Amino acid sequence: MNLLPKSSKEFGSVDYWEKFFQQRGKKAFEWYGTYLELCGVLHKYIKPREKVLVIGCGNSELSEQLYDVGYRDIVNIDISEVVIKQMKECNATRRPQMSFLKMDMTQMEFPDASFQVVLDKGTLDAVLTDEEEKTLQQVDRMLAEVGRVLQVGGRYLCISLAQAHILKKAVGHFSREGWMVRVHQVANSQDQVLEAEPQFSLPVFAFIMTKFRPVPGSALQIFELCAQEQGKPVRLESAERLAEAVQERQQYAWLCSQLRRKARLGSVSLDLCDGDTGEPRYTLHVVDSPTVKPSRDNHFAIFIIPQGRETEWLFGMDEGRKQLAASAGFRRLITVALHRGQQYESMDHIQAELSARVMELAPAGMPTQQQVPFLSVGGDIGVRTVQHQDCSPLSGDYVIEDVQGDDKRYFRRLIFLSNRNVVQSEARLLKDVSHKAQKKRKKDRKKQRPADAEDLPAAPGQSIDKSYLCCEHHKAMIAGLALLRNPELLLEIPLALLVVGLGGGSLPLFVHDHFPKSCIDAVEIDPSMLEVATQWFGFSQSDRMKVHIADGLDYIASLAGGGEARPCYDVIMFDVDSKDPTLGMSCPPPAFVEQSFLQKVKSILTPEGVFILNLVCRDLGLKDSVLAGLKAVFPLLYVRRIEGEVNEILFCQLHPEQKLATPELLETAQALEQTLRKPGRGWDDTYVLSDMLKTVKIV
Repeated sequence: MNLLPKSSKEFGSVDYWEKFFQQRGKKAFEWYGTYLELCGVLHKYIKPREKVLVIGCGNSELSEQLYDVGYRDIVNIDISEVVIKQMKECNATRRPQMSFLKMDMTQMEFPDASFQVVLDKGTLDAVLTDEEEKTLQQVDRMLAEVGRVLQVGGRYLCISLAQAHILKKAVGHFSREGWMVRVHQVANSQDQVLEAEPQFSLPVFAFIMTKFRPVPGSALQIFELCAQEQGKPVRLESAERLAEAVQERQQYAWLCSQLRRKARLGSVSLDLCDGDTGEPRYTLHVVDSPTVKPSRDNHFAIFIIPQGRETEWLFGMDEGRKQLAASAGFRRLITVALHRGQQYESMDHIQAELSARVMELAPAGMPTQQQVPFLSVGGDIGVRTVQHQDCSPLSGDYVIEDVQGDDKRYFRRLIFLSNRNVVQSEARLLKDVSHKAQKKRKKDRKKQRPADAEDLPAAPGQSIDKSYLCCEHHKAMIAGLALLRNPELLLEIPLALLVVGLGGGSLPLFVHDHFPKSCIDAVEIDPSMLEVATQWFGFSQSDRMKVHIADGLDYIASLAGGGEARPCYDVIMFDVDSKDPTLGMSCPPPAFVEQSFLQKVKSILTPEGVFILNLVCRDLGLKDSVLAGLKAVFPLLYVRRIEGEVNEILFCQLHPEQKLATPELLETAQALEQTLRKPGRGWDDTYVLSDMLKTVKIV
């Protein structure tokens, strides 16, 4: 029997509903959920002694079940004479105080302010089938009548799928009238959906519109969203933001339905937010492993990424997560990243928070009552301490945070919040710099200072291990010095370097400390980054190292225009990111690899010098174009791919005859390394220059 209309416009037809109820008979038709599924939200917003009007009641059992639990003063209206006759016959004896009336809700016959609650279960959705003028006028009459028959303080409680045009109309109408607008997602509504087509599902919402007494001249508008029955409502700044929040929950419901149907969605990620603040608390990635054979215990698992390690390749990149899922041996693995700025008590507390929500993402075919394991590295949630947070006019919001690595050593990181999973700069802290050691030193300073002394903070940058390079691409860039003529003499002869892009200052600082004859010009466009490098990463200028606050493009163009007096550098390094996230190349900005600019770079490089560039480009066509452009200006071009990262380090030289075969290159790197490893130079034993050059390829 076809009981659903072929077109949504039929929902607004009196003839349709007459035929519908004649065919359906006395069997209840429960749009958007049964009483048991809706009772939590109904009891929250309707008191048993209140007078309730149910509009478009149909043959739903909702009114009957409300009556049976103590809600006696209920009036039901519907446009269908057939259904009103059916409902009167069913309830005349068992529910004598409840009435059923045939009435048009756009022209109700009740006096003003007759009810404290108007209850609507799907009626607004049935009437508002489109946004044609005739339909909108009918809805305006309906909502105006709802407002008329409600008392001040009364509530219009509308159960709806909250499709965009319906939400816009309802919220717009009542907010203009000065009513408080709240949208409440019905608990567990992922399973309470209208599924007219296999790929279509929407969660159920309740609109709670509270009538306020009109205040002349007041423009106050209140918009709230409540995602849980017992949760605290979140106040939102506008109707547009409320619509966005509802849409996010609808998209989540769609995602869950697709994942339950074994749909192949590619890379899937979503944020779970704090119910009180709306701030992201967890980021989930769903990773399916179709090659894993299903067994009794390998359906599903949750992997908690320790704080601070979400930027690692294994956890932060699609390919890394696929490898993690395959090695874990589960059909579906969900990785969970913990957000900075949120407090987490323990692994047990996180499991309790996540258990209900992540089960909505379980794969099809998983047995009920199946235990889902929570996995992690070392069984803990890691350590993350935000040391400083600020906003740069050029780079935006950023944080300085200390995190614990897998070897229990601590690392300091600079993170731009516009790209929060990318470490902009990183440095290792000295071994004695633990949280307990920091607290002890602070306590000791307070004991030793005079009573009237100011409570000055310790210099955070003094705790940095300057001998250690954290970033693999920085290690490769330093290894590129082996391409210079006579690299074993680099510690004894002057070495002029230009570094564009300061960040935390680790790269120029390493060269300065390990090559005593080096003179370095560092160029940084953002003055905030010089402050960060100095205060938090142990960077300092000297007579051999100067920082120039300027645009790298302008600075090099100025040098290149200096004629005979222009300086020449033995090494030029570009480690500068793009501020435009829409480009296929995030490092460097495209202007830095244009032919005209590369000619200027060439003009300030010594004939035997090396130009070293950190390239981060996901667009293969664009990358090929960049390499071709570089090759046109610098005939000798080496490429070194950083394993597990998108970075590629390019080494560019002017003369093809400078070419070194791999054995010669490694031999030269080893000679330089032996010199740097001499006692007293503070060289980190884990850093092997020749290893950085083993996989170099000539373009």
